[in-house]
Amino acid sequence: MTSFVIQCKRFSWINIVRPDREDIAHLSALHPEIHPLHLDDLLSKTERPKIDREDNYLFVVLHFPVWDERNRVSRPNEIEFIIGRNFLVTVHDGGLRPLVRLFARFELYADQRDRVLGKGANDAFYALLDQLVDYLFPILRKVDSNIHTLEDTVFTADTRQIIQDIALVRRDIIALRRIIRHLVPIVSALERIDHPVIREDMEDYFGDTVDHVQAAQDIIDEDYEVIGGLSETADTLVSHRINDVMRVLTVFSVIMLPLTLVSGIYGMNIRLPLNEHPDAFIVVIALMTTIATLMLVYFRRRKWI
Repeated sequence: MTSFVIQCKRFSWINIVRPDREDIAHLSALHPEIHPLHLDDLLSKTERPKIDREDNYLFVVLHFPVWDERNRVSRPNEIEFIIGRNFLVTVHDGGLRPLVRLFARFELYADQRDRVLGKGANDAFYALLDQLVDYLFPILRKVDSNIHTLEDTVFTADTRQIIQDIALVRRDIIALRRIIRHLVPIVSALERIDHPVIREDMEDYFGDTVDHVQAAQDIIDEDYEVIGGLSETADTLVSHRINDVMRVLTVFSVIMLPLTLVSGIYGMNIRLPLNEHPDAFIVVIALMTTIATLMLVYFRRRKWI
């Protein structure tokens, strides 16, 4: 069994980590009012957050970011809430640190448990949601730090490395932007929801959470614009450096063209001027050197090199 329960007065918080069929069957026995389709949803991944309203409870699916160290990108981590009149069920895979820490804290400290859980499902759900939303901001601060590092090194770092770093940060920002954008309408709906299990006085509390989510969305949208500008800057620098290399190679190619022509002519097996001259080689080399020097001087005056 991977179900953990905290009981406080008449309220219970059932926390299920990596559920299996036995966990869901046990939950169904405890709360037979939960719809079978919602029980099935607890065992499968829901692609988008949602709110389902039933007569006796709310079924809420939310996604929050979790850092994937191997691929260096934020992944959406799903958590399901079932909010009843005197119970709260949370189902997740254990990857959401704020939720894990909060559950452990309520198990250890009776005063905190009584202060939050003793008020019922409304306050417990709000406390969990508020902790999860607030956890977005350390993640966003890390993204800001990565962007500042890129801004400081974009003109000095190795081109290949800076392009790779920008691509990784940009991918992470896109992932976070998608997660937060899907979160906003669900939290906003909680502020306006009219349901028996949500007290009317909770509107202001959920409104504060909506403000936090919208602030997170504004931050990630700004980061998206900044990383787009950095990407364009890096592309411009790469293009400029490629143009510099191409210009130098073109200059050398143009200089070698007449020298190749002279050497080709004097390599022909026919009678040419200076064929019989004892210093013919030196004269030809001097001619080629003069041509190359004059071309370099001309290119220099035109500021092509």
